[in-house]
Amino acid sequence: MRLRKIKNALEKLQSDKKHFIDNPTENKGNWKNIFGNDNPIHIEIGCGKGQFIIELARRNPNINYIAIEKFDSVLLRVSEKLLEEDLNNIKISIIDAIKISEYFDKGEVDRIYLNFSDPWPKTAHAKRRLTSSQFLNQYKEILSDAGELHQKTDNRGLFEFSLESFNENGWRINHVSLDLHKDLEKYPFNITTEFEDKWSKLGPIYRLEALKK
Repeated sequence: MRLRKIKNALEKLQSDKKHFIDNPTENKGNWKNIFGNDNPIHIEIGCGKGQFIIELARRNPNINYIAIEKFDSVLLRVSEKLLEEDLNNIKISIIDAIKISEYFDKGEVDRIYLNFSDPWPKTAHAKRRLTSSQFLNQYKEILSDAGELHQKTDNRGLFEFSLESFNENGWRINHVSLDLHKDLEKYPFNITTEFEDKWSKLGPIYRLEALKK
């Protein structure tokens, strides 16, 4: 799907002083001070229009959330939604996950969410998948000792790749579902994304949790 570029998106984001973090590298190791408390930090890599993480922030005021996206035009939609809310436990920032360890210190994050990431289906592009070893090694670095990664995808190939990658890179896998929306009695806490609402009727949603060993 083609990304629609929004004129002056970055300038509009910068006007959102409450939620938008403009220079995230400067906050490495300092994110709890940004929030002003010692609550756990959860991040969503590739937050889309923000439905998932905003609902998490509503339900869990004692957890700090950071929504990250590569593209300012996408993140602007999240900012627009947040400006209609009264949430103090969520920040947003333009961050490319390929360099995520430059933005978060060792053990600074307690949970990572990967929801419907680009599957990069060509074998030649496998290293770009957000569960390839170059990403998993960085996640291990920034996650706390009890840190977790939660993944959802509708792409069977990406899910199988992820299972193999987690195993090969020393992660422990829990709570695997091969059809999340048929297993909702086991996952009553499931919060959907915009993508999930649109496409879950057309095929299974795969889900897993991975823990550092």
